[in-house]
Amino acid sequence: MAKNYDELANTIIQDVGGKDNVNSVVHCATRLRFKLKDEKKANDDALKETDGVVTVVKAGGQYQVVIGNEVADVYDAVVKEGGFEAQGQVKVGQEILSLQGQNETEKVTGQVQTN
Repeated sequence: MAKNYDELANTIIQDVGGKDNVNSVVHCATRLRFKLKDEKKANDDALKETDGVVTVVKAGGQYQVVIGNEVADVYDAVVKEGGFEAQGQVKVGQEILSLQGQNETEKVTGQVQTN
Protein backbone atom coordinates (compact mmCIF):
# COMPACT_ATOMS: atom_id res chain seq x y z
CA MET A 1 0.00 0.00 0.00
CA ALA A 2 1.35 3.42 -0.95
CA LYS A 3 2.13 5.90 1.80
CA ASN A 4 -0.06 9.01 1.96
CA TYR A 5 2.09 12.15 1.68
CA ASP A 6 -0.76 14.70 1.82
CA GLU A 7 -0.08 15.76 5.42
CA LEU A 8 3.65 16.20 4.73
CA ALA A 9 2.84 18.15 1.56
CA ASN A 10 0.50 20.48 3.44
CA THR A 11 3.13 21.07 6.13
CA ILE A 12 5.79 21.83 3.52
CA ILE A 13 3.51 24.24 1.65
CA GLN A 14 2.61 26.01 4.90
CA ASP A 15 6.26 26.25 5.99
CA VAL A 16 7.52 27.65 2.68
CA GLY A 17 5.14 30.54 3.26
CA GLY A 18 1.93 29.16 1.77
CA LYS A 19 0.93 28.39 -1.80
CA ASP A 20 0.71 32.10 -2.65
CA ASN A 21 4.43 32.41 -1.84
CA VAL A 22 5.40 29.76 -4.42
CA ASN A 23 6.41 30.96 -7.89
CA SER A 24 7.38 27.49 -9.08
CA VAL A 25 8.29 24.02 -7.84
CA VAL A 26 10.15 21.13 -9.48
CA HIS A 27 12.13 18.26 -8.05
CA CYS A 28 15.41 16.48 -8.64
CA ALA A 29 16.44 13.05 -7.36
CA THR A 30 16.24 14.01 -3.67
CA ARG A 31 14.96 17.59 -3.33
CA LEU A 32 11.90 19.73 -3.85
CA ARG A 33 13.17 22.89 -5.56
CA PHE A 34 11.03 25.94 -4.92
CA LYS A 35 11.28 29.44 -6.35
CA LEU A 36 9.67 31.55 -3.65
CA LYS A 37 8.35 35.09 -3.91
CA ASP A 38 9.77 35.88 -0.45
CA GLU A 39 12.19 33.47 1.26
CA LYS A 40 11.71 35.39 4.54
CA LYS A 41 8.21 33.89 4.78
CA ALA A 42 9.64 30.36 4.89
CA ASN A 43 10.10 28.73 8.29
CA ASP A 44 13.46 26.93 7.99
CA ASP A 45 13.45 25.62 11.55
CA ALA A 46 9.95 24.15 11.33
CA LEU A 47 10.78 22.43 8.03
CA LYS A 48 14.01 20.98 9.42
CA GLU A 49 12.06 19.54 12.36
CA THR A 50 9.38 17.98 10.13
CA ASP A 51 9.34 14.19 9.87
CA GLY A 52 10.08 13.35 6.25
CA VAL A 53 12.30 16.40 5.68
CA VAL A 54 16.07 15.88 5.91
CA THR A 55 17.08 19.56 5.81
CA VAL A 56 16.67 22.82 3.92
CA VAL A 57 19.23 24.28 1.50
CA LYS A 58 19.22 27.71 -0.13
CA ALA A 59 21.24 27.68 -3.34
CA GLY A 60 21.13 29.05 -6.85
CA GLY A 61 18.09 31.20 -6.15
CA GLN A 62 16.17 28.12 -5.05
CA TYR A 63 14.69 27.13 -1.73
CA GLN A 64 15.42 23.40 -1.62
CA VAL A 65 13.66 21.02 0.73
CA VAL A 66 15.69 17.81 0.95
CA ILE A 67 13.40 14.77 1.14
CA GLY A 68 15.46 11.80 -0.06
CA ASN A 69 14.36 8.84 -2.16
CA GLU A 70 10.63 9.48 -1.72
CA VAL A 71 10.82 12.95 -3.27
CA ALA A 72 8.76 12.07 -6.37
CA ASP A 73 5.85 10.93 -4.21
CA VAL A 74 6.11 13.99 -1.97
CA TYR A 75 6.32 16.22 -5.06
CA ASP A 76 3.12 14.68 -6.45
CA ALA A 77 1.37 15.39 -3.14
CA VAL A 78 2.73 18.98 -3.03
CA VAL A 79 1.44 19.59 -6.57
CA LYS A 80 -1.96 18.13 -5.68
CA GLU A 81 -2.34 19.88 -2.33
CA GLY A 82 -1.01 23.23 -3.59
CA GLY A 83 -2.96 23.18 -6.83
CA PHE A 84 0.28 23.58 -8.80
CA GLU A 85 0.78 22.35 -12.34
CA ALA A 86 2.81 19.11 -12.39
CA GLN A 87 6.02 19.52 -14.35
CA GLY A 88 8.09 16.49 -13.37
CA GLN A 89 11.73 16.04 -12.53
CA VAL A 90 14.71 18.26 -13.23
CA LYS A 91 17.96 16.37 -13.55
CA VAL A 92 20.86 18.44 -12.31
CA GLY A 93 24.34 18.84 -13.76
CA GLN A 94 25.20 17.32 -17.14
CA GLU A 95 21.91 15.45 -17.38
CA ILE A 96 18.92 16.45 -19.48
CA LEU A 97 15.83 18.16 -18.15
CA SER A 98 12.82 15.89 -18.29
CA LEU A 99 10.02 18.41 -17.92
CA GLN A 100 6.80 18.23 -19.89
CA GLY A 101 5.35 21.24 -21.69
CA GLN A 102 8.23 23.61 -20.98
CA ASN A 103 9.00 26.72 -22.99
CA GLU A 104 12.50 27.70 -24.13
CA THR A 105 13.23 29.84 -21.05
CA GLU A 106 12.19 26.99 -18.78
CA LYS A 107 14.43 24.57 -20.69
CA VAL A 108 17.41 26.82 -20.04
CA THR A 109 16.65 27.74 -16.42
CA GLY A 110 15.15 24.47 -15.21
CA GLN A 111 12.28 26.35 -13.60
CA VAL A 112 8.62 26.08 -14.51
CA GLN A 113 6.12 28.76 -13.60
CA THR A 114 3.07 27.64 -11.63
CA ASN A 115 0.86 30.52 -12.66
